[in-house]
Amino acid sequence: MEREGLVKPGQTVQVAEGLLPSACYYTIVPAVAMSGNISFSDRLKSREGVVTDVVQNDKGFYVVVEFDE
Repeated sequence: MEREGLVKPGQTVQVAEGLLPSACYYTIVPAVAMSGNISFSDRLKSREGVVTDVVQNDKGFYVVVEFDE
């Protein structure tokens, strides 16, 4: 996530799945934050999760989302 305050802990978010030839990735809708590449064996079954934390470091903001899986 590039800017602070786009999502907050406790907020329910939707994710969209993107596919690559050898992996997939997830984007918090509407384009708030994007995951790294995830192997197909670790794909999400759920498309809705709850933000548990937003962490800031020198590279930006990282959103931690928990899914019921």
